[in-house]
Amino acid sequence: MVNKNEELSASRIAARENRLAEIRKMNLLDNAFMSVAMNDILACQHVLRILLNRPELTVKAVRTQYRLSKITSHDAVLDVLAEDVGKELYITEIQQDGALDHGRRVRFYSAMVDSEFLEKGAEYYEMPELHVVYISRGDIWHGKTSEYCLMKTLVPKGKEGAADMFVPYDDGNHVTFVNAEINDGSELSKLMKYFRRSDPKDMSQGDLSKRVHFLKCEEGGAKELSSYTEKWWQEGMRDGEEKKARETSCNLFRKGMSVEEIAEIVQYSVSVVEQWVLGISASR
Repeated sequence: MVNKNEELSASRIAARENRLAEIRKMNLLDNAFMSVAMNDILACQHVLRILLNRPELTVKAVRTQYRLSKITSHDAVLDVLAEDVGKELYITEIQQDGALDHGRRVRFYSAMVDSEFLEKGAEYYEMPELHVVYISRGDIWHGKTSEYCLMKTLVPKGKEGAADMFVPYDDGNHVTFVNAEINDGSELSKLMKYFRRSDPKDMSQGDLSKRVHFLKCEEGGAKELSSYTEKWWQEGMRDGEEKKARETSCNLFRKGMSVEEIAEIVQYSVSVVEQWVLGISASR
């Protein structure tokens, strides 16, 4: 007869095997897996060099699931934020939803990074160069190409049709849209093909392949991936609870309830509730 200890051991083995099986199904177009894979300087560097066609690029630091928060505005959670040795910044985003307003999403993320990294009292020219790489499964712009670069120009009024009169406009914000749908045989398309499959036996992508193999096939990699996903789940739960408390606080404040009364109801400190309702109070 199987005793309880043997049953417990068997269930743990089964749970581990199931977890590893789920990990092996994940690919680099999944936000969670991509964020963990790119939380490695050499893997991130390999990807950015190909995405931006900058083989000399050297990444100095990388952070994944990087949260930018403002008291009275929408938060931004960046999939990957990297910095090179020249202090230029790089956002890499994976987007699954084809129905979003992609242009405004990029605009918002860029603005959040700009406001975060321009120190108080600094001049505008001190803002770092910012590169946004926005990766989608499908060809969201329907131009039948694997890559789109946003080019900004000034056009003299009334001369919109005169291309020779366009004036380059450089604000230090460089945007590239990449998709995994169109295969044009380029190195970028090969990378996107690897993103779709993320086969740990495929070592064609150098340091990125080494990282994927580690995460999918080695014990330490599975532990790292599991710890990250558990952390993000817990943070998501906390974010949901805080969002609900914030919305409740703002609604009660609009109805005339005092900050102290609201704080007691939502079980947050008076100072936190004051920050939440600050915008409402200023508009009165």
